[in-house]
Amino acid sequence: MSKSTLITLRVQSPEGTKRIEVRPTDTVRDLFEKVHDTFNLDSFSFGLYKLKNHKDELVSSRSKTVLGTGLSHGDMVYLVPLNGTVLRPQDGPSTSSASINIPAAEPMPSTSRLSQGSMAINSSRPLASVTEDEVDQQLWKLDGKIQQKRDEKLCRHGANGCCVHCSPLEPFDEAYLKEQNIKHLSFHSYLRKLTAGVDRGKFLQLEDISCRIKTGCKDHPPWPRGICSKCQPNAITLNRQQYRHVDNVMFENASLVERFLNYWRSTGHQRVGYLYGRYEIHSDVPLGIRAVVAAIYEPPQDSTRDTVSLLPDPRQELVDELARLLGLQRVGWIFTDLIAEDVKKGTVKHVRNIDSHFLSAQECIMAGYFQNQHPNPCRFSPSGYFGSKFVTVCVTGDDKNQVHMEGYEVSNQCMALVRDGCLVPTKDAQELGYVIESTDKQYVPDVYYKEKDSYGNEVSRLARPLPVEYLLVDVPASTPLTPQFTFHVNEDNTPFPVENRLVDGQLQEFSSLCTYMQQFAPNQFFEAISDFHLLLFIATMDMLPMKDYMVPLLTAIRSGNREQALEWAHSEHWATVEQLISATAATTPHAPQGITFSNNPGASMSAVGVGTSAGTGAAVNPVPEQPLWTCRHCTFINPADLATCDMCSLPRMLM
Repeated sequence: MSKSTLITLRVQSPEGTKRIEVRPTDTVRDLFEKVHDTFNLDSFSFGLYKLKNHKDELVSSRSKTVLGTGLSHGDMVYLVPLNGTVLRPQDGPSTSSASINIPAAEPMPSTSRLSQGSMAINSSRPLASVTEDEVDQQLWKLDGKIQQKRDEKLCRHGANGCCVHCSPLEPFDEAYLKEQNIKHLSFHSYLRKLTAGVDRGKFLQLEDISCRIKTGCKDHPPWPRGICSKCQPNAITLNRQQYRHVDNVMFENASLVERFLNYWRSTGHQRVGYLYGRYEIHSDVPLGIRAVVAAIYEPPQDSTRDTVSLLPDPRQELVDELARLLGLQRVGWIFTDLIAEDVKKGTVKHVRNIDSHFLSAQECIMAGYFQNQHPNPCRFSPSGYFGSKFVTVCVTGDDKNQVHMEGYEVSNQCMALVRDGCLVPTKDAQELGYVIESTDKQYVPDVYYKEKDSYGNEVSRLARPLPVEYLLVDVPASTPLTPQFTFHVNEDNTPFPVENRLVDGQLQEFSSLCTYMQQFAPNQFFEAISDFHLLLFIATMDMLPMKDYMVPLLTAIRSGNREQALEWAHSEHWATVEQLISATAATTPHAPQGITFSNNPGASMSAVGVGTSAGTGAAVNPVPEQPLWTCRHCTFINPADLATCDMCSLPRMLM
């Protein structure tokens, strides 16, 4: 067969059979276009098959020819609509919404198009429906100018004058930021920089990156059968982010972190917690934002010396609601990566450094997952959200082998890669991530990063693998010189146990509530009840959950109103709890003597000579001949040495 001669193919469709003429050298893509034109279709939502049973598909290709597919003169090709599409000529009548022409919607840009890339946004008309965080609203009211003092050497004007040497600086002034050792712009300084030109931000562009194919394109079959420049996501070149949404993480007091670290000290296992606090203006950075941490909630988790696995948390919505009533919100997460070096000196190993890694790829992916769950409301974003204020804090060892905290965020580019399922960790190197390759189910755009070669030239590298430092933004984490206390802290009293700690002596039980409350006088109710972990336990007690009656109490704690808290303490609901506490205290024997615990932070806490689990009021070496007793509340049969029911924790002498 001559390559220049025309061959005739028969194309059978649900609407009938037609003939088309092609050259053997034409590509399969040309074949699709001729079928499209011959049947006068309005889209490419169809497939071509060589067999009637829809097998041996012809895939659209610019390189494969008709001759290469094995087709010859007179062969039959079967046209099959895809995804239930009805084949309809372009000029045919239709009442279906699928046949509406795209140009009719062009005057108003669609939301899906805005989410694909850069879009011009008029800063004078921000999205009115977006409700930004309170701290953002406060920052928009500030001009952000950095005031300078009069220079005695250069200024030649009076005290009330101003010249180029003492005029206020913009919040994004590079020389000032470098002088103050500020590594990143605050997000609001970044926005002021974009709107500071002659056009005053008329063509402000906020890029909402997408790594997915734009759906609904009718110029070709859907992926993997076809793709075009209109629906294909752009290639991504990773750049170190210039700005950060949060400029500092401040824990109100050191006891917050110490209480969190006690789990590692007693078990040697790592731990994860959620940070609850608030956002406020950070005066040390121009137009900066600081995340203030007031409490650390520890979700259900399985942990070892090397790994932590988060478990489903049925109380998560209740925790968020409790925090909201206290004026708090989830601002970040914290995890430990501690390895004891010298137990006697209390030192830990320095494993995260410039020679190894600061955050592993798996931790970056986890941070990106959390940040996507907590997007930052922004008036200049087409979708109403841009980036995230959610922070990551790692507790590890420093170069002096002391425990310290390191704060991070991942960039918006990392958030997009994680959101669209493009980034995975590597098996053998924690500091390297990997951008997966495209498959027939998912198209992944090319991702590059730039580095210098051996000759000092800046070259682009494919992100397979990818150093995760291109995805990180540093956020300093510390505690203030003057401690702050949203919740009461008394170093002389034993704190209430933290939730979800399955360790002897750290279980949240009713007997733990009794022991804790006995440390306070009646007039110290406000100090006793002002504890985030205690409030969560009271709200979810098995015997008497108080969540429906705690709004006045939470309001009093939020405002620091002692009188209102004492008034709630005289309510009938709390009076019932006090009666249970009194009954338990009257029947609980004294704590057994001779219990010792291991001082090794790498070992699990264990009791010596204790016959039953701690927290149940058990005596040492119970006498088996003593009779049993039945709980009047749940009918559970208990040993005689127990003062409280081992099943429901109610006291023995109740009722």
